[in-house]
Amino acid sequence: MKHLVISLASVALIAAACGDTPTGPGTDPVTDPDITAPTILSVGPTDDGTDVVRNASVTAVFSEAMAAATLTATTFLLRDGSADVAGAVSYAGTTATLVPDAALAPNTVFTATISTAATDTAGNPLAAAETWSFTTVATSATGPMPVSLGTAGNYVILAKSGVSTTGTTSVVGDVGLSPAAATYLTGFALSSPPTTFTTSAIVTGSVWASDYDPSTPADLTTAVLDMEAAYTDAAGRSLPDFTELGAGDIDGLTLAPGLYKWGTGVSIPVAVTLDGGANDVWIFQIAQDLTVGNGAIVTLSGGAQSRNVFWQVAGQATLGTTSDFKGVILSKTLIALNTGAVMNGRALAQTAVTLNATAITKP
Repeated sequence: MKHLVISLASVALIAAACGDTPTGPGTDPVTDPDITAPTILSVGPTDDGTDVVRNASVTAVFSEAMAAATLTATTFLLRDGSADVAGAVSYAGTTATLVPDAALAPNTVFTATISTAATDTAGNPLAAAETWSFTTVATSATGPMPVSLGTAGNYVILAKSGVSTTGTTSVVGDVGLSPAAATYLTGFALSSPPTTFTTSAIVTGSVWASDYDPSTPADLTTAVLDMEAAYTDAAGRSLPDFTELGAGDIDGLTLAPGLYKWGTGVSIPVAVTLDGGANDVWIFQIAQDLTVGNGAIVTLSGGAQSRNVFWQVAGQATLGTTSDFKGVILSKTLIALNTGAVMNGRALAQTAVTLNATAITKP
């Protein structure tokens, strides 16, 4: 009797010739389960951070995509001693964000924790619970409570109908567009094909659109709702400190922290100065257009920060050529940055944002 001896290598060659591939653990990257536990790459505010502003959001960046449903107010906690701080938890990209419902107490140690109940999209729990602490600034802020941007604060530009650019533009921060699709992002020469996001050579950050892969459409819907809620909050603040100042022309003025209200438009032909501390807040309620003149400058002095300046504009916001602007614009309609305009802040528009050889940087 003759015996047939076939080596394992021969079996593999025969299987390959028949169009089959070997099977078994570790041989199929498609069907093999993901068993790698996610980790946290960075947190904000940083561990042991001091002089943290009272309207800070708390963030954690993960090593991979997480299951958004597992990042909630029960798995992502912020505590003042033993008391929980109320806030809204959201997740976008690989970043979880907790936005407190109110300004944090001054000169206080806060502790943030993300538990191992947070899992990645394959169900793997966080490798280890993450806990970090930070201390808020010692002094209370002057002016109104800051406007909470929610997840809209994840973007330097957020619009509903379009974002366009011409010329040599520079954007530092993420760009988001919803409900309009990516075809209404023009002039960015976006990388292709997109996944949950895409990139552009003129954007230091990511570009997100409503027709990209999940979970981007849902994340953008939430961000737009947060933007609209922030606009409503800013517009609804009552008991203004100043009403109809300069009949809408605030050129040459130095403005203290506070709530300012106009039933007209507001213009800054040449310059205006906002003078206050690092945690002071300005809210400008403008019933018509905001017009910043060509070459006009908004100056922050005394340590004032653009993140604490909110321009609520019921009409259109226009930044003139080579102007230098500071603050967060919450516009009911268009935000236009003309040739050479520079902005440190956020452009959050309920219609479109247009850029022309401009530079916009997140605060």
